[in-house]
Amino acid sequence: MDRAEILDTAKKYVTKDRADQHGDMESNFTMIADLWSVYLGVEVKPHDIGVCMALLKIARIKSTPENADHWQDSCGYMACGGELSG
Repeated sequence: MDRAEILDTAKKYVTKDRADQHGDMESNFTMIADLWSVYLGVEVKPHDIGVCMALLKIARIKSTPENADHWQDSCGYMACGGELSG
C-alpha cells in the first residue's frame, strides 16, 4: 500500500465510515476527553484524543508494521485532532 492509498483510506474512514460506527466525531472526542480528564486527574482536550489514539496506533506499529490499518487509523486520528484543535 502506498502513501496515497493510506491517506485515501484514512480520508474515507474519517469522513464516511467513522460517523456510521461511532457517531459525531466532535461529540465523541469531547466525551472521551471528559472521561479521561476525570480518570487521569488532568485536563484532556478533545484534540488530545486524536494525538493519544494516534500514539496507540504507533505503539501497535512497533509490533505489526505490516498492518495497513495501523497506518491508516493513525492518519485519521491526527486529522480529527487537527480539526478539533481550532
